[in-house]
Amino acid sequence: MAELWKHGAVELAEIIRTGQASSVEVVEAHLARIESVNNSVNAMVKTLPEQALDRASEIDNALVKGEKLGPLAGVPFTVKENIDFAGLPTTNGLPGFAEAIAPSDAPVVERMRGAGGVAIGRTNLPDMGLRVHTDSALHGLTRNPWNHNRTAGGSSGGEAVSLATGMSPIGLGNDIGGSLRNPASCCGIASIKPTMGRIPHANFIPLEDEGVVAQHMLAEGPMARQVADVRLGLSILAGGHVRDPRTVPIPLEPPTSPTKRVCLLPDPPGGQTDSRIVEVTRAAGQALEKAGYIVEEIEPPRFEEVIMVWGNLLMADMRVALPLLAPLLSDDANQFLNYSDEIIEPSTLDTYAQAWMQRSSLQRAWGQFFSEWDAVLTPTWTQLPFEHGYDISSTSAAGKVLELIRPVLPGNALGLPSAAVPAGLVDGLPVGVLVTGALWHDLTCLDIAEAIEAAELVPKTPIDPVT
Repeated sequence: MAELWKHGAVELAEIIRTGQASSVEVVEAHLARIESVNNSVNAMVKTLPEQALDRASEIDNALVKGEKLGPLAGVPFTVKENIDFAGLPTTNGLPGFAEAIAPSDAPVVERMRGAGGVAIGRTNLPDMGLRVHTDSALHGLTRNPWNHNRTAGGSSGGEAVSLATGMSPIGLGNDIGGSLRNPASCCGIASIKPTMGRIPHANFIPLEDEGVVAQHMLAEGPMARQVADVRLGLSILAGGHVRDPRTVPIPLEPPTSPTKRVCLLPDPPGGQTDSRIVEVTRAAGQALEKAGYIVEEIEPPRFEEVIMVWGNLLMADMRVALPLLAPLLSDDANQFLNYSDEIIEPSTLDTYAQAWMQRSSLQRAWGQFFSEWDAVLTPTWTQLPFEHGYDISSTSAAGKVLELIRPVLPGNALGLPSAAVPAGLVDGLPVGVLVTGALWHDLTCLDIAEAIEAAELVPKTPIDPVT
């Protein structure tokens, strides 16, 4: 049997259930892996050895007694540090929140623990999750394990690096502008931003009540190395919750049968795409054809308009919050937001209201489109992971970063499920593709992602960090 930290969550659950290894042994293996590699990447910002080993021992004893336990029984998991974890600070990467102790678990943490998961650590993010590059004022820079000079993505970059290097088999992140999927692509792992309303979102810190855009575009979700583990995480996290009135108890099974028709968009409009990434995306499409899918290159409706609506709505809310946030943020975080403010045209009350109406029109157009297609296959990023600091080097560079993430934005702007999966290597860096589907077709997206994964187009994680 391979070293325990090399196994995924589904495999570890089976190993523990069948007695091939105890939960204590699994947790110890991951804690040792953290000790071995975290100093080189700075992904895990707090470990919970005593708490984790105590919980693992409880689970091992329960298994000996034959007690019925959840599907994640004894398996370690990690939590991004902007998700409430009872008794620990929800720092959001800020010194000002270093002692902001959460009074209770967020629903997603509650559900992972309820399924038998053993929390072993907290992971890094940029200040308030407001960059696609993970460098926080409180914890510093997280490095990409494939190339230490390149970004790990963001904002769930610490989580992605922890997974990619074997420090954790499954973890929790969130996404308002690709934050589950950006780092998945940069680090060679898998994730899903679920349909809005699929997984509950509720925090006490920094505020229990969030802005309008967060209520419509921010989603919690699972991250892992393999699609099967993402699927397990989704099954555990999904469903209504009393703390989030937006969640609905809709079954995971898609409401209509898949057509096995996938729209391929290897060079999304609205900016440039590295030709090598175009080829990786086409190769993923070819893998789907070999798996029995019908794949055609076609553009979904009003793609560039979707990107514009996302930017206009998000920045309108950010401009309201910035006077309160700016004193808490690092100079680098403020610089990126200031550049973004220059790039995205200011809103008036009239244009803000019109953008919400436009969003409704776009949701309807994409809904009609998905009556004929299961999903849209795109690159996750249209360029390779950038060098540290590039996003704050100039207004032009910030604009290029906003341009390269454009494929992830329909998922947020329209509330659609969107799964990320590794699909290739370019210059030694992983390149991911994105499967964005119809509302409530989260499992369809994962099925398609799994078919791409099965083609083995990219080396598997976990990896040892490049030094």
